Amino acid sequence: MNILVCDDDREIVEAIEVYLKNEGYNILKCYSGRQAIETVESDEVHLIIMDIMMPEMDGIKATTKIREIKNIPVIMLSAKSEETDIILGLNMGADDYITKPFNPLELIARVKSQLRRYTSLGGAVDSDKSNYYKTGNLVIDDERKEVAVDGEVVKLTPVEYKILLFLTKNKGRVFSIDDIYEAVWNEPSFNPENTVAVHIRRIREKIEIDPKNPRYLKVVWGVGYKVEDI
Repeated sequence: MNILVCDDDREIVEAIEVYLKNEGYNILKCYSGRQAIETVESDEVHLIIMDIMMPEMDGIKATTKIREIKNIPVIMLSAKSEETDIILGLNMGADDYITKPFNPLELIARVKSQLRRYTSLGGAVDSDKSNYYKTGNLVIDDERKEVAVDGEVVKLTPVEYKILLFLTKNKGRVFSIDDIYEAVWNEPSFNPENTVAVHIRRIREKIEIDPKNPRYLKVVWGVGYKVEDI
């Protein structure tokens, strides 16, 4: 699989290339957000590791542009002091983040987790056929990996899709933030509140007429979230 690594610090790019090549991945390298967009347009990319702070075009702007043309997983790289930028990056379409300096084993684990999710959602490999889920006018065709509301197709990121699919498969049932994180990320939860909440908010903005008064994706205060059985 092809992983695009984008950071203006060439030493970091080279280090990540070494770690991931040892795991059998092919690495595409670039050093600005604009180069990342050009690479995604010209090459087959299965996952992106994107630094937030870069010259010419930062990682958040690049991720926003990439989301307009591709639906592949994006892991943001950031310094620990850039927590606000991390949340902004998740809002703009990133699927996960890792802070610098990072543990190579953690980076590899997050890459593998995102790629498992990408392939299981049909981005790179076909999955189960004839899976169709519906509540009200919200329809998920899991064979085509397509979500529609009121007959209009809604574009979701891989993580957004997985969250919505998980909740819709279990419509009417309330799940805690920890439940959702462990089901979608396939790993034990550790302070997942911000990550899950940001993705829930993005999903609502895409599927709800009035996100502040949602019809489908609802919060049960003090407990968690559910997709309403309509």
